[in-house]
Formats: sequence, structure tokens, C-alpha cells
Amino acid sequence: MERATRRQLSGLALAVGVVAVASLAVSPERVLRAMAAVAADPLVFAGVVLGAALLRPVVAWPMTPLVGVVGYVLGVTPLALALGLAVATGTAAIPYLLARRYRPSEGVLGWLADAGADCFETAGDTRGVVAARLAPLPTDVVSYGAGLSNVSARPYVLGTALGEAPWVVAALLAGSSMETLTTEGLSAGLPLVVAGLAVGSLLLSGPLYRQLSTGTVE
Repeated sequence: MERATRRQLSGLALAVGVVAVASLAVSPERVLRAMAAVAADPLVFAGVVLGAALLRPVVAWPMTPLVGVVGYVLGVTPLALALGLAVATGTAAIPYLLARRYRPSEGVLGWLADAGADCFETAGDTRGVVAARLAPLPTDVVSYGAGLSNVSARPYVLGTALGEAPWVVAALLAGSSMETLTTEGLSAGLPLVVAGLAVGSLLLSGPLYRQLSTGTVE
């Protein structure tokens, strides 16, 4: 095994260990209830939600509970939708920036970066990010993958907002329908997962077909 690969795998194992400890030390239900407790002041509530979104990758929670608490407090409104999309793009920023800043050129991560770059070149940056976000993949996996693949910031943010929009709406609906705030009530249903996979596959079918048939992408 190459020295770079060993070093990268050791670093990943350490990072996973830190995230695991952090996720066990922090109760998501307690955090969500604390966020809901400041709902009387919209500006404070929005600030707390966005702050939690930026810190979310440290504890590796899914994005859905953060958007769900927005729906629980604000319902399904234009303000809630705007805040939910801000959460979706904000929570994906730090993993993307870290991966793009420290993009390796060797080892297993270097190989993954090159493979990812080839995939995004085939699909197009924006289309590729939208398809990845529509698929029921962990938020941070897509974020790190786009960063490693050197996807530009503008298509990354746009693709994230478009691809996460259906999941944001679903989380807002789930949150607004709950009488008591619980993390269990905020999971996406199977129909939405299947729909996300279907739309993501359709977005990629054209570029992949052209790549396979001609070796180029228009």
C-alpha cells in the first residue's frame, strides 16, 4: 500500500472517530428543542438554525431534522422555504470547501478525485450535483465528492439548492404536521426516495448515453 494511501486512510479513520464521539455526546432531540425554544424571535431563530447547519457536519447528522424544525416552527411558508434552502446549502459548504482546499493528487483520495472529476465532466457540474443531491445519498458524501472533484462554487451552490429543494419541502411538510417535535417523525418516505432516484437517473441518462456512444459530451 502506498504511503499516501496509508496516511489518508489513517486520517479518515481519525476523522470518523472524532465525528462518532461528537455525535454520541450531543443529543439531536435536545438541540432541536433548544432551537424551537427561541422561535419567538425570528432573527434569533434563523441565526441559531444556520449556525447549527454549519456545525452539523461535525456530528454527521442528516440535514432533514434541521429543516424539519423550521417547518415545525414556521410551517410551510415562503420564509420557511428560503430558510430551509439556506440550511441545505450552508450545511454543505464546509465539507465542500475542505475537500476542495486540500484536494489530494495521490493515494486513494487522489484516485477518487480523478474519477469524480471525470464523472462531473461527463454530466456537467450543475447537472451532476443536482442528480447527486436528488439521490438518497448522505449529504456529506456528496459534498466531499464534489470538493474532491474540483466542482466550481457557483454550479455547486446552484446544484445543491435545486437538488435539495424536494427534500427541503418534504422535511418542512413533515415538521409542520408534527404535534410534538421528534427526530423519528422527520425521515423521508420511500416514494420520495424512489422519485429522487428516478429524476436523478433521467438527468444523467442523456450525458451518459452520449459519452458511451460517441465519447464526447455536447
